[in-house]
Amino acid sequence: MEYTFRKAEITDLQPVWDILQQAIIRRKQEGSNQWQDGYPNPGVIQKDIERGAGFVLMDKSTIIGYVAILVNDEPEYAKIEGKWLTDGEFVVVHRIAIAENYVGKGLAKRILAFVEDYAIDNHIRSVKADTNFDNMAMMKTFEKLGYVYCGEVYFRGSPRRAYEKILA
Repeated sequence: MEYTFRKAEITDLQPVWDILQQAIIRRKQEGSNQWQDGYPNPGVIQKDIERGAGFVLMDKSTIIGYVAILVNDEPEYAKIEGKWLTDGEFVVVHRIAIAENYVGKGLAKRILAFVEDYAIDNHIRSVKADTNFDNMAMMKTFEKLGYVYCGEVYFRGSPRRAYEKILA
């Protein structure tokens, strides 16, 4: 399969939201508390898209995945309980979601590879991310790809596992 990435457009909002709703349901079915508090929501996705941070994974003309990529823009990361590997510029990855009928095909890894390429293309050598303590699949993905556990960060009052990868 040849998958492609592109910047999300405002017309992508509904298909992206559909994918995120599937992921929210999947998290709940797996017993996770992640994304069970009204976040993310269509307003968050619209803001991502409007500021150029939303990206979609495509299978030909079908949107099958979503990710938000921010540069040096996550205030909560400054309050880490632990220590990041680096203190310089970084890319943040948030809201990775895959369409239900594409789950289990390694596409979260493909999205993270795209994020890493995006960072390198922008002369940034650090990718930071976080996930819920009960999102076992994402934690395993981060660890398999060489992300290092750095401590905890908090979002909406809940602790999250924080990871960083230094790019060569």
